Amino acid sequence: QKKLKISGRELVSVPTQVFGLDQLQVLEMSPERESCLRYRMELLPKEISRLRNLTCLYVDSNNLKKIPAEIGTLSCLERLTLSNNSLSSLPAEIGALQRLHSLHLANNSLTELPAPLCQLTSLTFLDVSDNKISIIPPSIRHLEKLETLLLLFNSLESLPEDVCLLRNLHTLWLGNNHLQSLPAAFGELVNLDWGYNYCSCNFEGNPLESPPPEVCSRGPKGIRDYFLSLHRI
Repeated sequence: QKKLKISGRELVSVPTQVFGLDQLQVLEMSPERESCLRYRMELLPKEISRLRNLTCLYVDSNNLKKIPAEIGTLSCLERLTLSNNSLSSLPAEIGALQRLHSLHLANNSLTELPAPLCQLTSLTFLDVSDNKISIIPPSIRHLEKLETLLLLFNSLESLPEDVCLLRNLHTLWLGNNHLQSLPAAFGELVNLDWGYNYCSCNFEGNPLESPPPEVCSRGPKGIRDYFLSLHRI
């Protein structure tokens, strides 16, 4: 595996020589987590498209404000980390990354889940926690392989019913949003069994009324029974 890690307290741009390394598979431009550093790169250059063999691109903890459309040409990309930046949108072309299975976007400035992400049908892991997301598009149903969806610390007031079609979900974190209710089919997410694994799903910090928190704590079966009882009334 051909890997390059670029580091430096004052990292503000990608050295142009990097774009000549067309066999590069892993490019890392994130500070070490323990260092608490932030790099200062604001723009990922469009020349990134020359690195056609990239499978992993790590650009956490910079100051990225924009991702170029050319990201969509990296057809081998499997893992992309963009957490702890200043992104308020993503280019439509990101939806072309059909091999991408892991996408990290925590702690940015997104106000909605970008629709192109719902075209990434190979995704198994998506972290968009700690943004300002108030809307999840119905097209999220296309992410059929998704196993982990992290949505905590956002501004969600509701979830679309379509989330309940993601039957491979094992982990769904919804804490610290504005959710007052869950979709009626939520209990169909049977792999979210937090009776055995508390970390599987969380609702803390939401003003939930339907179902109430004590029902949510019982897991998918409890939630399913709750909504069934409503229909019987």
